[in-house]
Amino acid sequence: MSSKKIAPSVMCAPLLEVERCLQELESCGSDLLHIDVMDGSFVSNYTLGTDFIRQLKERAKLPLDIHLMINDPERKMDWFVFGEGDYVSVHFEASAHLHRALTAIRARGAKALVAINPSTPISSLDSLLDDIDGVLIMTVNPGFAGQKLVESTIKKIQKLRTWLVAEGYGHLEIEVDGNVSFENAKRMSEAGADIFVAGSSSVFAKGATLAENTENLRKLIEL
Repeated sequence: MSSKKIAPSVMCAPLLEVERCLQELESCGSDLLHIDVMDGSFVSNYTLGTDFIRQLKERAKLPLDIHLMINDPERKMDWFVFGEGDYVSVHFEASAHLHRALTAIRARGAKALVAINPSTPISSLDSLLDDIDGVLIMTVNPGFAGQKLVESTIKKIQKLRTWLVAEGYGHLEIEVDGNVSFENAKRMSEAGADIFVAGSSSVFAKGATLAENTENLRKLIEL
């Protein structure tokens, strides 16, 4: 079984066809369901909310991968439904009390990840390694789908993987989010990424089915 995980972005599914897409994603080998939550403050956009996540949690067979692009997440954990086996990412840049958020996530049995923007240095994670299960590297600036890859983030993935191994934290997963196209996903995998947020440039790309796109992406990331 591959250690690489595909996490289709639910935000990219047609709103009126979410249930159909969900069933297809579950049957074609997806590993997680990526859910972007944006508050219009930390990022200049609004997306999926608390009620949607609650309903998705009730119906989905796959674990959730909740990406909180919100300010002060440590004050808002009770707003979201998640638990054993789910992933929850909070941004380093969005919280003055990040350990509180990470502790709250782990207390409910979920995996706690710290997300960092393209300009945030890897060194910012130094005091957090014992409190996290992984790192989400934004490979575009957060807020909107369809952006161009920030090219320097490929090197950042490789640098993070090397550093984690050297520090004795090689077991931590690296998730990548932002223009994870077929071409870029292969490069990200080679650099050391483990979890791939798949959106409009891969799993939801036009011209093929979700199953065909997922199979294609799987072949590219499994080295």
